[in-house]
Amino acid sequence: MGGTSTTRCHNRTMSAGRYAPSPSGDLHVGNLRTAILAWLFARSSGRTFVLRVDDLDRVRDGAEQRQLDDLTTLGIDWDGPVLHQSERRDAYAAAIAALSDRGLTYECFCTRREILEAPTAPHHPPGSYPGTCRDLTDAERAERRLQRPAAIRLRSDVIEWTVQDRLHGPYTGAVDDLVLRRGDGIPAYNLTVVLDDAYQCVDQVVRGDDLLSSTPRQAYLATLLDLSVPEYAHVPLVLNAQGERLAKRDGAVTLRELTAHGIDVLTMIGESLGLSGSLRQMLDEFDPASLSREPWVFAPPE
Repeated sequence: MGGTSTTRCHNRTMSAGRYAPSPSGDLHVGNLRTAILAWLFARSSGRTFVLRVDDLDRVRDGAEQRQLDDLTTLGIDWDGPVLHQSERRDAYAAAIAALSDRGLTYECFCTRREILEAPTAPHHPPGSYPGTCRDLTDAERAERRLQRPAAIRLRSDVIEWTVQDRLHGPYTGAVDDLVLRRGDGIPAYNLTVVLDDAYQCVDQVVRGDDLLSSTPRQAYLATLLDLSVPEYAHVPLVLNAQGERLAKRDGAVTLRELTAHGIDVLTMIGESLGLSGSLRQMLDEFDPASLSREPWVFAPPE
């Protein structure tokens, strides 16, 4: 592809970890725990720590500032200005254009339902794209454009890829023809996360282990774009009493709600990690090797 100032790390001597929330609402305790872990991993390894706001899609008024305030309240600091993905549309478009010039993309007209109902290749998990639009003729594409706008997919030439994870070890996952730009024109997460991590000099990605299965796709895409693949650490999620991923519908789960119930959220999260004191004091005790691989089950106060 060839590097550009909107793709490559702007400081080759910089090494960073990051946190990248979506401003769709207040962060719950599971989000905050992951943010603390991302900060601890970065700071304990001598990295800088950067923030990025995924504001391409779901944005709720005031949510971003409340999220930043919550992070600050817990003691999380970051280096440099917050990056907004909405300011990076030209970089995403340029990357898609470069891949298209190499014959590595194609138009897809399938709906989500059509993909879910289509038979999947034996080596791919349910819901993987089966390649329905991969080899359409020019006439077929022209006909389908009259029905709905096209998404842009990557024309992958592998079926799986292996990444190294600090907590899970080597992980091999399926790679399908992933979406680069949705039919509504919004760049897809698997593309933006790769480009933005590279641009922000992020070489350590700490996030929830629900995203581990999509990581091989992102690492493969990074190699196609001639970008470095970061070190990964997919940390356990926070679950509710039913063993499901914690969500705002589970009750008092945000910093403000829990504080109103008299709960010291930083202390509670620290205890779940076997750490105590202020965030700076937790940093002195933090050892990634001792981090539990099991999810934390959280019961919100009544």
